[in-house]
Amino acid sequence: MTEEKIYAAKEQGIEKDETSEEISEDMEHGDKDEDVYSKEGREKLEEDDEIEAWEEGFMEGAAQAGQLGKDALTGESLMDVEDVVETEIDGKIYRFVSEENAVKFRKKKQKAEE
Repeated sequence: MTEEKIYAAKEQGIEKDETSEEISEDMEHGDKDEDVYSKEGREKLEEDDEIEAWEEGFMEGAAQAGQLGKDALTGESLMDVEDVVETEIDGKIYRFVSEENAVKFRKKKQKAEE
């Protein structure tokens, strides 16, 4: 009787996560389909003019599970807020219900970096 090697992780679909570069290469070579729900897929689709830039932005927002729909400081919904305050800190966009919350958040972020 020959002994069979079993690789449980691979059989169960548990494999190491691919890097962004590996995913992009797989899409470039046709080994993987472009997926609007992945950053690499959105970029590739927009690059190939299969989706518009605004559609890429929309899908990026959808993939982030609506994080920009909440106040970054309090978590309060921005749905009923008329004048949403938007600010960029370290290359990331944050939204707030008021300028006061934006200032508090910026101070809190600076304090955390010290």
